[in-house]
Amino acid sequence: MKKAVVLLSGGLDSATTLAIAKKQQFSCYALSVSYGQRHSSELFAAKKIAELLGVYEHKCINTDLSAFGGSALLDERIPVPTNSKIGGVIPVTYVPARNTIMLSLALAWAETLDCQDIFIGVNAVDYSGYPDCRPDYIAAFETMANLATKAAVEGKKITLHAPLINLSKSEIIQAGIALGVDYGATVSCYQADELGQACGQCDACQIRKAGFVAAGITDPTQYRF
Repeated sequence: MKKAVVLLSGGLDSATTLAIAKKQQFSCYALSVSYGQRHSSELFAAKKIAELLGVYEHKCINTDLSAFGGSALLDERIPVPTNSKIGGVIPVTYVPARNTIMLSLALAWAETLDCQDIFIGVNAVDYSGYPDCRPDYIAAFETMANLATKAAVEGKKITLHAPLINLSKSEIIQAGIALGVDYGATVSCYQADELGQACGQCDACQIRKAGFVAAGITDPTQYRF
């Protein structure tokens, strides 16, 4: 089986992406990143998902971006927007360079594993407007990866997979259900509590809720309110 490094946040999208990589017969190495986010519930969820879906190895890397701040997910003095209108302006929950840093870590691990495939669960349809979730960004990073690595220079092309990028949230959920993903184990909320219970009001919760409604599937998320 070919190897793949899969970025696994513990949320709905990354869990679905891991299931898709498994379905495509990759031997999966899951990578989670503790980057100074508001809560660790999603990292506990990532560990559980990795166990449920059966990865070959799961690593959690510490890279504390809270030293820089600049995001409501890193600085508790910046409130997480709730019941906001999604779209238009890039929200304060955007974390500067987060996907670039995470993909760079995934690329480093992939090269040491002699692995040419990396999966990330970014989505350009039902998302909050983050610039590092767009197809152009994914294509640009893949180009960079093939310029920057010893493996690629020696002829082992790196492929960056973003299987959810053009799917709606409801389509993602339907795909995951078909692959046996337990969405009750995932945590998407920007301000989940220590038990993983979601606020139900932030952008991530609103998008997730709407996705289950559109998919016609019961939402298994545990909400605090």
